[in-house]
Parts: sequence; structure tokens; C-alpha cells
Amino acid sequence: MPQALLFDHDGGVDDLLSLMLVLTMDHIDLKGVSITPADCIGDYAEESTRKLLQLFSQSKVPVARGNYHGINAFPLEWRAGPMVVNAMPLMINVEIAKPTEVLESVELLAQELQKAEESIAVLMTGPCSNLVRTLQRYPELSTKVKEVIWMGGAVDTGGNVVTYNHNSTAEWNVFWDPISSKRLFESGIPITLFPLDVTNSVPVNYSFLKDLARIADYDAANLAGQFWASTLNTIPAYEYTYYMWDILATSYLGIPDAFEFEEIPLKVATQAPNAGQTIRLKEGEYKAKVAMKVDKDRFYQYLLQQFSINF
Repeated sequence: MPQALLFDHDGGVDDLLSLMLVLTMDHIDLKGVSITPADCIGDYAEESTRKLLQLFSQSKVPVARGNYHGINAFPLEWRAGPMVVNAMPLMINVEIAKPTEVLESVELLAQELQKAEESIAVLMTGPCSNLVRTLQRYPELSTKVKEVIWMGGAVDTGGNVVTYNHNSTAEWNVFWDPISSKRLFESGIPITLFPLDVTNSVPVNYSFLKDLARIADYDAANLAGQFWASTLNTIPAYEYTYYMWDILATSYLGIPDAFEFEEIPLKVATQAPNAGQTIRLKEGEYKAKVAMKVDKDRFYQYLLQQFSINF
């Protein structure tokens, strides 16, 4: 039986690659896609989301956009990623039927959780605000959430937030809205977390891109290669390496046994200088299932396998 899934992303290139990966999974029944206006400009992220759904013959999957804009904004230059994606050769001429009215994310998440006959998994590759706001408005729906799969946090490693009045201990998805992040960890909902501790082991490197280019006769591999190539100058090399943050978390849906996990009590700091830091506790009422290691070769091979398809 297919696994029902709700997907909330924030429109970056890695998020869109994650959507592509989900759409290659035969065992996943995608019930809806929600967009958080965090690492993106909402209009462009919605357009690229709908184009990918169209390419994969999944245009009937409902798409919604959040209207909450967090506490700590992503840099504007990072948020233009979907604009570049929409101009790529395999994307620019894709015709989409955009509805006259777009659902708000809380409405979509609540709607799909309410009508689900069984509990449903939620994949999040951006901040958690849309889901937390949904459950604040409809607390009875928390029992409908089977598992939250979230790319977020930095447990035993440094963060990737480099900004004023911060000590660089936080990861951006948590930092964008540390208050909602704190509420999620305190909710008691099962959380499977993919922090920087594990994502830092899977960079976007030339070796992988060369392997992907060798199978570029496949539409999905070709498009994925274009997406990843666009990241090489997105973030200055002297500051960051572009990692497979979101797509690593997404791959858990297909190869869960490729990961090693640890049950860890966590709390989230909400004030400067470490707002958004995910702090390991010695003990605590709520524990997250935290990915700490991945079989890297298997992960990269899984991506090559999944993207070896035509639209």
C-alpha cells in the first residue's frame, strides 16, 4: 500500500530536487505540497513546484503557500533560486494551469490531515512553521501525524547561520522561526531529524555531478544536473559548501536502512546569541530520532538510480 505523504518545502534548489526525488518514488502517495516563504520568493517557488508536478504527470496534487514570514529572514540573494530554475531549458516552456485562488498552507495541511483515514507522514525541508501553525489551530490533528521527517538543526556540530548578533550554532531552517521549532520539539509528535551532523557528509561534488552527467539522456537526470550546477556559485565557496541537505532527508523515504540513528532529547534556544540552536540534553521528556550517519555510497547510487527516468 502506498505511503501517504504531505511535503512542506521552502523553494530552494535543494527543496525542488527533493520534490523531484519524491515524484520518482512509486511507493509514495503525495497528498499535497505546501510552500514556506523562507529560502525562496513565493511566486517563483510555486511556479517551479507546479512545473515539476506537471513534468511528472502529477499536476492534480494540490499546492499551497504559507503567508507567515518567520522571524529571521534568509538572505535575499539566496531566495532567487527558483527564478533561475524556472528559466532552465527543461522548465521554461512547461505550461501550467495556475488556479485563480491558491490555498493557504494551513488550510491545505489541515484539509489533508482531516480527511486522512490513517496517520500520514509529513516531510519538511524548510522551516516547520506551517505545520506548527496548523496544529496550533487544529490541535486534534496531531494524532493524524504519523512522523515528521525534517531537515533541520545542528546537534553536535556547528551551525550554518553566519549573521550579526549570532554565535553560528544554529541551522537556518530552525533559525528562521526558532519559536515554532521549539514548539515542534515539545509537541510529542514523532520527529525523525536530519541535522547538519549527517548532511555535512554528503556535499555536492564534481564526482557525483560527472556520474549524473553520464546518464543525462534521462530527462530527470538531465534536469537534476542542471539544478545542482546552478548551486555551485549560489553560495561563495570561501563561506560554504553546498550540501545535499534536503535531498538527504528525502532519501530516507526510499532507503531508511541506509542511516544510523540516535534517540536524543533536544531543546531549541529562542534568544540571541544562539537563537535556533538545537541543544542536546542529558535527559528529557521528548526525544527526536536523529540521523547521525549515512551510507554515502548507497545514497549517491540511490539518487542515480531514481533519476534514471524520462518524463
